[in-house]
Amino acid sequence: MDEVKQLVTDIKNGNIKPIYFLMGEEPYYIDRISEFIEKNVLSDEEKGFNQMVLYGRDVTIEDIVSNAKRYPMMADRQVIIVKEAQDLSRTIENLASYAANPQPTTVLVINYKYKKIDKRKALYKAVSKIGVIYESKKLYENQVADWIRRVLASKNYTISPKATQMLVEFLGTDLSKINNELDKLQIILPKGSAITPEAIEENIGISKDYNNFELQKAIGERDVLKAHKIVHYFAENPKDNPMVVTVSLLFNFFSQLLHFHGLNDKSPRNVASALKINPYFVNDYIMAARNYPMKKVSGIVSTLREFDVKSKGVGSNAVPQGDLLKELLVKIVS
Repeated sequence: MDEVKQLVTDIKNGNIKPIYFLMGEEPYYIDRISEFIEKNVLSDEEKGFNQMVLYGRDVTIEDIVSNAKRYPMMADRQVIIVKEAQDLSRTIENLASYAANPQPTTVLVINYKYKKIDKRKALYKAVSKIGVIYESKKLYENQVADWIRRVLASKNYTISPKATQMLVEFLGTDLSKINNELDKLQIILPKGSAITPEAIEENIGISKDYNNFELQKAIGERDVLKAHKIVHYFAENPKDNPMVVTVSLLFNFFSQLLHFHGLNDKSPRNVASALKINPYFVNDYIMAARNYPMKKVSGIVSTLREFDVKSKGVGSNAVPQGDLLKELLVKIVS
């Protein structure tokens, strides 16, 4: 995020490069940077003749170079944006000759999603000398919560740890999806608001009581009645609560709990650091460790592996997933 902020600041200050090669697994920042350049480098009057959007599936490298070598009309520069440039992956290296000697009055933006170019080859080396290469890396699940907090803080909002966890659980690591939901909340809630689980439930439709986070917490506390209620709700609403997601999250939880048992230093600060979790959730692991000794946790991890296979339809085609989930719960808490 800091690298993106610096890139935007440089453009605002007039430090504009002839080529921006935006690549990587996470499309969110690629789109944001490209959109910023599209909206801000040229004035509205200049865009009509001097801004062009091309799509990788419709053009060749030669088409891109031909357009990039044009001179701007009644403006200091032109902007050429190539979206979905990953469709040109077989020939993208042919852009190296242009990158070695780019048109100084052209700003060429290449959106190369889900892929990376080879750092050892000519294109990467040429762009690095005169332009910007930005690699947008996929965030790990344990990094997304912090990303949500930082995005909201920059817009004068706060969010509770539970509300953050609900979003991550429901939306995964897709930053574009998460950002869309955050935008909805910011339209509804006034600046300075604290985003709560109730706000998530009311405006996004994620239940604050019947979700994987609450199931994990209930299992960790050995609150068998609450866990059974949640599993029953999941069984009644399988489309909104796919078993494969539940098993995956429980597997991660118990794998981390196994890691917790192996720590010599179980101070809250060290646990948060070692498990890469928010300090708010450390007590959940301390409680779960009391309820599940290491040997039991090892057995649960093995059971979860078995049910992960079953949840994907291997060896259990005739068993409803709701019934499988109920069986899994019994095996965990027994």
